[in-house]
Amino acid sequence: MKIIGFVGLPGSGKGEASKIARELGLSVVVMGDVIRQEAARQGLEPTDQNLGRIGNALREKKTGRDLVVVDGLRSGAEAEFFRSQADEFYLIEVWAAADARLGRLEKRGRPDDPKVCGEVGGNASAEGQAKSNSATALEERECREKGWGLARAMERADYRIDNSGSLEDLRRKVVKLVGEIEKGVSGESMVG
Repeated sequence: MKIIGFVGLPGSGKGEASKIARELGLSVVVMGDVIRQEAARQGLEPTDQNLGRIGNALREKKTGRDLVVVDGLRSGAEAEFFRSQADEFYLIEVWAAADARLGRLEKRGRPDDPKVCGEVGGNASAEGQAKSNSATALEERECREKGWGLARAMERADYRIDNSGSLEDLRRKVVKLVGEIEKGVSGESMVG
């Protein structure tokens, strides 16, 4: 069995990469969806704080699911677990700059995503403060996820996809890399 794991900071494009893999006919399990489902099961609102607490608790448990693509690995330990379960395991970091990620998260609109709140009515000072608050919320989320071992997982990635461009650029890169992995072709460790 081959397992492909996508890893990256919030808003980097892991979900989009997984969506592309799903369109290619691969099975995908999204770690964040598992956490949101558990919050709903517990009757908790999907706030950043609640989801972070549930994520911490769930990451202490190990799963033995038969997976093809795992979206949203958050630690080196998770990557090593899947590596130990697969005949072949490929960890792929999806990377994007912080400002691009923040903009994507603000547009995505999940309850746990940072937001620019309220009307700023053209007030540059208020707009700047709202953006600063949003960036601070993203930084706090990244620190928590790095505490799970996300930085270590990203450092150990077999491949890195630069998601600085358009969605079509990402699609092209994911299709190419997944195709190479399926064929067993050894490509470059970084995908521009």
